[in-house]
Amino acid sequence: MYKLHSIASLKDNYIWILTNASNQAIIIDPGEAEPVINYINKHKLIPLGILLTHHHIDHTGGVNELKAQYQDIEVYGPSEINLPINYLIKQDKVCIGDFSFEVIEVPGHTLGHLAYFCRPYLFSGDTLFSAGCGRIFKGTHEQMLNSLKQLKQLPNDTLICAGHEYTLSNLAFASQMLPDDKNIESYLDSISNKLITLPSNLSDEKKLIYFTMS
Repeated sequence: MYKLHSIASLKDNYIWILTNASNQAIIIDPGEAEPVINYINKHKLIPLGILLTHHHIDHTGGVNELKAQYQDIEVYGPSEINLPINYLIKQDKVCIGDFSFEVIEVPGHTLGHLAYFCRPYLFSGDTLFSAGCGRIFKGTHEQMLNSLKQLKQLPNDTLICAGHEYTLSNLAFASQMLPDDKNIESYLDSISNKLITLPSNLSDEKKLIYFTMS
């Protein structure tokens, strides 16, 4: 059984950590190192690996310092990342210790964007947020739509661990565009007083407009 941890980072980023019963840890998208090191020390964790979803600095900025601090740590990510890491491709599996992650290729936000699935946790980076999806930089709208369709096929109990806390702003925008959509209204009401809205459940996200349209 794995345990999920979240660390607030930078302006609105999440750094995710997944741990096992032995306190071994996998770190996902460390945009900075200091809060990760502090968290590891406080909770006496043993860092085994880092997974990167894409190359943007707010998701990779802490890698070099973490590698210097934990010299045996393994780092994995897409080939668009200009760091000395283990490159991954579609349908790879990442096995680090007793952790196993399915690698899902999800271009759109960037061309090489990856997501990682370790049931029930989906680390979606900047592809899929709660109630929205990422901005398109070097990918295309068609690629983003196809990526969302891929993620829609995951089990309903999937928990979405996105890279940013954008839920309330996404829902506010959606409610302006679709004021009569009861699913959007209901979901907005249910989380309006929460500072942390993630992880969210895929079964809830499927009721929202971007999944309905895809």
